[in-house]
Amino acid sequence: MSLDNHKGKAHAALRRMLWRGIILLFALLIGGAIAQLTTIIFSIAWGFVFFLWILFTLFTLWFFRDPEPHPPADPALIISPAHGKVDFIGEYSGPEWMGPRCRRISIFLSIFDIHVQNAPIEGKVELLCHSPGQYLNAMNPESAVQNENVLIKMRDSAGKTIGIRLIAGLIARRIVPWVREGEKIAKGERIGLIQFGSRVDLYLPLEAEILIQQGKKVRGGETPLAKMQ
Repeated sequence: MSLDNHKGKAHAALRRMLWRGIILLFALLIGGAIAQLTTIIFSIAWGFVFFLWILFTLFTLWFFRDPEPHPPADPALIISPAHGKVDFIGEYSGPEWMGPRCRRISIFLSIFDIHVQNAPIEGKVELLCHSPGQYLNAMNPESAVQNENVLIKMRDSAGKTIGIRLIAGLIARRIVPWVREGEKIAKGERIGLIQFGSRVDLYLPLEAEILIQQGKKVRGGETPLAKMQ
């Protein structure tokens, strides 16, 4: 019987073992590379998400800023109820308690404006009425009659009545009034908050003298808009 029947089998087993070792090594290297790449991608993704969260937090803190108003002393002056841009001044068939016609000053608030509203006069809140509606783009002055809004009626010590309408917009979907019916409030006092882009309308008697021009930027609780006659 030949003694060489199994000659070379040990070497073949060695080669198979070496190939298996090489394949295992490459598998470990590829697996490690994939794991490392996954870790890098995850780290980048997590860093990006964290960066977005920081930006959102900073924007939210900035958006809800609430500076102290400094209203003028003249009691006849009617000051702006909102921070923003006056984009409409004219006569309007407003709330029935303002008579057949009244003056309307409309202020658009972008997402970059302060969204705290202020009392335009000193007086008493006689009415606070919430009306459901749509959420059209607040850049359109006509959104006042279709969008969700809160209407506030105020009367001053001389018996003059004005109206303030806080209007929701496409992004702003929450109006938070801070006053209630029967409450007496000072000129410039905070009366509410509209969150993220909106509009505020001011309704005045026809005899009120308009002091502001259309297209002007105004500051809530400070900028004179009209003078009561």
